[in-house]
Amino acid sequence: MSLITIFLLAVALGVDAFSVAIGIGSTNNQKSWAPVLRLSFAFGIFQFAMPIIGWLAGSTVVNMIAGFDHWIAFVLLGFIGGKMIREGLGKESDEEKADQTRGWALLLLSIATSIDALAVGFSFSLLKTPIFLPSVTIGIVCFCMTAVGMVFGKGLAKLFGKKVEIFGGLVLIVIGVKILTEHI
Repeated sequence: MSLITIFLLAVALGVDAFSVAIGIGSTNNQKSWAPVLRLSFAFGIFQFAMPIIGWLAGSTVVNMIAGFDHWIAFVLLGFIGGKMIREGLGKESDEEKADQTRGWALLLLSIATSIDALAVGFSFSLLKTPIFLPSVTIGIVCFCMTAVGMVFGKGLAKLFGKKVEIFGGLVLIVIGVKILTEHI
């Protein structure tokens, strides 16, 4: 598989992470780079690891969850998106808002945005294609796309205020619905 093909695959897998990062970036009011790096690192690590897990699992695990993996992504993205909308409509202060780049929210978002990479790893195992270079490329591209999405989301929040938080929640829900409808 050529490096260009691997790069294009990595970009395709990173689009969901980029979109989610825009939504998260729009709600994160911290002035430091820590949230950007946390989200980018977590998404990049999961996007790196999932193809390897899929490749190692072969047909066993992937076939077991293939029937409902889209439901998992839908529920996780819908839950986080609904929470963001609720916070955007509420009157709570910035200190009371949950940081989506920490804890369970970060783990759930990382899983939801990387489930497709698991299937990619599985398909690579069927094709007897080595997985390490594609996984590294996918992880690095996802890291970069997530960082850009977070910064872009912060910029949108400065321009449009709380409306962007509601929009970000809606984007997560739409991504979840898109994943669901593509697999049904």
